[in-house]
Amino acid sequence: MIPGSPTSLVIAVVGGVVLLRIILSFKSLVYCLGRWWRWTEERTQVYQSFEIPRYSEGGQENPLYRRAAAYVAALPSLEDASAATLFSSGRKPNDFFLLLGPGHSAADSFLGARVSWTNAPAGPGGAPRLVIRLRRQDRTRVLRPYLQHVESVADDLELRRREVRLFTSSAGVGDGGEPRWRSVPFTHPATIDTVAMDPDLKTRIRADLESFLKGRGYYHRLGRVWRRSYLLYGPPGTGKSTFVAAMAKFLCYDIYDVDLSRVSSDGDGADLKALLLSTTPRSVILVEDLDRHLKGKGVGEEGESQLTRILNFMDGIFSCCGEERVMVFTMTSDGSGMEGVEPAVLRPGRLDVQIHFPLCDFPAFKTLASSYLGLKDHKLYPQVEEVFQSGARISPAEVGEIMIANRGSPSRALKTVISALQQAPSNAARMSAAARRLTESGSGRRWDDSSAAGSEGGNGGGLGFGKESIKEFKKLYGLIKMRSGSKKEGVMPVEVAAAAAAAGATLDKLDKDYSQ
Repeated sequence: MIPGSPTSLVIAVVGGVVLLRIILSFKSLVYCLGRWWRWTEERTQVYQSFEIPRYSEGGQENPLYRRAAAYVAALPSLEDASAATLFSSGRKPNDFFLLLGPGHSAADSFLGARVSWTNAPAGPGGAPRLVIRLRRQDRTRVLRPYLQHVESVADDLELRRREVRLFTSSAGVGDGGEPRWRSVPFTHPATIDTVAMDPDLKTRIRADLESFLKGRGYYHRLGRVWRRSYLLYGPPGTGKSTFVAAMAKFLCYDIYDVDLSRVSSDGDGADLKALLLSTTPRSVILVEDLDRHLKGKGVGEEGESQLTRILNFMDGIFSCCGEERVMVFTMTSDGSGMEGVEPAVLRPGRLDVQIHFPLCDFPAFKTLASSYLGLKDHKLYPQVEEVFQSGARISPAEVGEIMIANRGSPSRALKTVISALQQAPSNAARMSAAARRLTESGSGRRWDDSSAAGSEGGNGGGLGFGKESIKEFKKLYGLIKMRSGSKKEGVMPVEVAAAAAAAGATLDKLDKDYSQ
């Protein structure tokens, strides 16, 4: 036979086809042998079947059937079943799931035992059934732990797939005397991963939430109600509400927004108790601006009554009437502003976890820049860091809005942030303003400009001047020096700046005169 002739090519093609058929036949043979082995095993072993009907004889739905159906739908072996029914959730695109086809089976294993699930034909009355089949010798060892495993996995699947809703209370009560709750689907896109927060703190919070989700047995063993309470405090715009949304999405819990301003303050707080009792398990109960409600009632009998109602709402006997609840309270005060809050509100046990949401600093700024602008580093970062080190602060919300508005130009976004920081008050000035607000509201100890510590040589209650003032002028002059940019003149002595400022000169005029 001549190599390369038509005859040799035909023989090569035929040989390849035969070899391919042999390989395919071998795989088919292995598959057939496997099925024969399973058929033989089923005939030689004694099996026992257990039916799980969807409805009882009284027409009530069997909760075990619903959980078992959810569990079987999540079995990896369902994709290899001889028949399955395909469904779409309809909540989001490309979200498909399988269900076991009528009369077909899927395999599972547990504790080394093989378990078979079958979607049996409808029994008497047309009710569907699921059938568990396992070897009789494994029944005592496997069946009860396996059903507990099925329920646990199904509950977790149901929790992850349920639609999170936001509930708000409306005026009045329903026909049954209970408060009216109106709900809407909660579609906030925030997640724990997208929240701008210190990574270590975020990791600890995530671990705490996961521990709570799995802690039913632990709490019951301690004799405590399965609930958790958080206090989120910090200035407005620091991300407290966004974090509540991310927490609810992580837990897959509904949110009940309790507005204390709409709850009657008369009597013994029956409206507040009714609101709490009408919430459902697996819910986040949110009370915002708690410090405003505590301080707004003043002192005296009315204020004490309001405080008592709130304390009972936080951890009284009525708050223990439901489990799987997370109570979240927010305060717009920073750490110094919380001194006006009754210590009984903040004691351990009433508030399990306290999380501070500060104004934006440079590490938080870099996190926001990475999320909003995709920046890991930039030539303007040293300048931004210098402004932050001078003590200027703005809220993360303001930084986020600047970056959204300038997302097409990262350089312009950073320059706008620098400009906003230059116009923002320093931490010291912000704390002084907060103290003045406390004085004006009648809360806290009296504080005004004329009584500032270390004031020397003041002009009729003007700006105090001392060692602390010099430190602040050093920070403020750093801002002036940075704004001057490319000026090469000598550095203004701090003493000159302080003396001129004490005489009433503005910092901008001071910088201009000295430059000339």
